Amino acid sequence: VAVLMPGRPQGEYLLFCRERDPAREQWDGRRAGLEGAVAQYGADDAFPIDDLDDILPGLLEGRERVYYAMGSSSDFDQRVSGWLRQLREKARAGVHPPTEFIALDHYLHDMRLYKSRSEIAVMRKAAKTSAAAHRELMRQCRPGMTEYQLASIFRHHCAMHGATELAYPSIVGGGDNACILHYVENADTLRDGDLVLIDAGCELECYASDITRTFPVNGRFSPAQRQLYQLVLDAQAAAIAKVKPGNHWDEPHRAAVRVLTRGLLKLGLLKGTLANALKKESYRKFYMHRTGHWLGMDVHDVGDYKVDGHWRELEPGMVLTVEPGLYIPKGMKGVAKKWQGIGIRIEDDVLVTRDGHDVLSRDVPKTIDDIEALMA
Repeated sequence: VAVLMPGRPQGEYLLFCRERDPAREQWDGRRAGLEGAVAQYGADDAFPIDDLDDILPGLLEGRERVYYAMGSSSDFDQRVSGWLRQLREKARAGVHPPTEFIALDHYLHDMRLYKSRSEIAVMRKAAKTSAAAHRELMRQCRPGMTEYQLASIFRHHCAMHGATELAYPSIVGGGDNACILHYVENADTLRDGDLVLIDAGCELECYASDITRTFPVNGRFSPAQRQLYQLVLDAQAAAIAKVKPGNHWDEPHRAAVRVLTRGLLKLGLLKGTLANALKKESYRKFYMHRTGHWLGMDVHDVGDYKVDGHWRELEPGMVLTVEPGLYIPKGMKGVAKKWQGIGIRIEDDVLVTRDGHDVLSRDVPKTIDDIEALMA
């Protein structure tokens, strides 16, 4: 339990943690202990976690307001209520309990939304590690391999380069499986002539990367695959171009949707006019998700997308994904067979900078020529 107390003479940053216990550590692993809380985690002072009920009520006494993430833990909520009750029962003795509890989440979420230089450096390294693993998958992919083999190659490559944890379960979907947005079975054999969609990212020092690439299992795009893939790539380029300070959160999505809809009309997959297709959102038959999300300590990181009912403006230090896609499963009515069984998503991690944006995951090929050249 961390407690921040501005103005406390004996130290403002306190940690309550487990004490060292050689017998338990032999079974469960090393503990930082009270000394480690100060030396390793920068606390001004540390106390045994078992003393929390004895010490924390005294720390709350005389404070006007408390910032606390109410609702995160029902058990801890009850303890806080109990401490508050103790203080109120002593009111006649001149004890003053806090008069205001303020939700901490909003303040923490805003702090996480704006990345510092050190955070950006870690996220850049995580993206580079994942990017190298994606390139390795393109090099090794062959018809007859399984989805789980590619997933294991990705995990192995990241671990061998210092990222021992993944940010989320990898999605490796060959053929029709790529049309399932959160496909995680990763159990099928990759077939000649199919595309494979790989959505995978490592976690490094508690920060996530999130990259998706789609490429042909045999190293060569078919004509139909090429047309759809180029359309998604064009949509992503249009969306990334909208990532810059002053633009609002929804502008990259609108740009991607406009390019995708125009392209689907041109290919005959949608009918009517562009204006009407956008108004009716008929593109959602093939593209049903948003174009991105915040990225940071979680893969779908915290932070409001709207402020006072309006889309949030993009500002330097924010990191988001840009990930348009098209999904045309087998058996979709009214769609020519040549388009069926194709799922495509292209996703990059993008930092908002003072002058525009920086694609942290740029090291993974995504043009058709670059992919085919790497896989040749």
